Amino acid sequence: MTNLYTYSTELLLLLFLIITFLQSAYDKLADWKGNLSWLKSHFAETPLKNMVPLLLGTVLVTELVAGVLCAIGWYLLCFQGESGTALTGAIVACLALLMLLFGQRMAKDYDGARTIAIYFVPAIFLVFLLQG
Repeated sequence: MTNLYTYSTELLLLLFLIITFLQSAYDKLADWKGNLSWLKSHFAETPLKNMVPLLLGTVLVTELVAGVLCAIGWYLLCFQGESGTALTGAIVACLALLMLLFGQRMAKDYDGARTIAIYFVPAIFLVFLLQG
C-alpha cells in the first residue's frame, strides 16, 4: 500500500493514459468502418490519402500497446515499485500522440492538433516523473 502513496501522481497519470488509449483502441476496433470512412474524408486532400487504412492500423496497434503497457506498468509500480514498464508505456503513449498530432497537422485540423497537445502534456510529464 505504501507504493500507492509514494507514486500517487504517477499512478493517476497512468490511469489517465490507460483510459485514454484502451478506450480509443476499443473504439477503433468496434467501429473500424466508421473510423476509416471518416478518416478517408479527413485526409482526402493530404499526401496521406492513400495510406489511411495502414495508418489507422498503425495507430490502433500503437494505442493498444501503450494502453496495455501502462496497465501492466500501473500494476508493477503499485505493487512492486518497478517503473520500467510504466515508463515504456508512457513513451509509447507519447509516440502515439505524436503520430496523431502529425496527422491532424497534415489535415490542417488545428483544433484537433490543439486537443492532441493537451493530452501530450500529462503524458510527457509522466515520462519525466518516471525517469527520476
